[in-house]
Amino acid sequence: MTYRSEPPGLPLHEPSTWLVFALSGVFVVLGLLFLVAPRAGAALFGIPAPEGPSLSYVSAIGLRDLAFGTYLAALARLSTCRIVGMVLALTILIPVGDVILVFLERGFESPKHLLLHAGSGLVMAAGAFWLLSRPSNHNKGGFS
Repeated sequence: MTYRSEPPGLPLHEPSTWLVFALSGVFVVLGLLFLVAPRAGAALFGIPAPEGPSLSYVSAIGLRDLAFGTYLAALARLSTCRIVGMVLALTILIPVGDVILVFLERGFESPKHLLLHAGSGLVMAAGAFWLLSRPSNHNKGGFS
């Protein structure tokens, strides 16, 4: 077992850490919205909620967002800048997929929904870049 002189997790005094916590909070709230009020969640997502049992796809989106928000918060407290940055970078696939799904369903009929998902991807990309560009002394346990 190795001795760590620094506490685990991202440094709480860094603005990048608070960006990660803000993203985490947004996704937890979105996940809860999709689970508690699926029709409102579907309207926010940009694809109309179907009738009947097909409405369960909205719950899947809610669970996805809830899981992402919670594991992002856990990683922020238990991991390194490099790992959290890489998770954000890889998770850009989600908003890219969301843009594609909304576009295939609605085309350019609702640009605000396309921009919402694209903006989410840009924020994740910026956060990933910010965290991955941190000096190596902020990447405890990561590669230099």
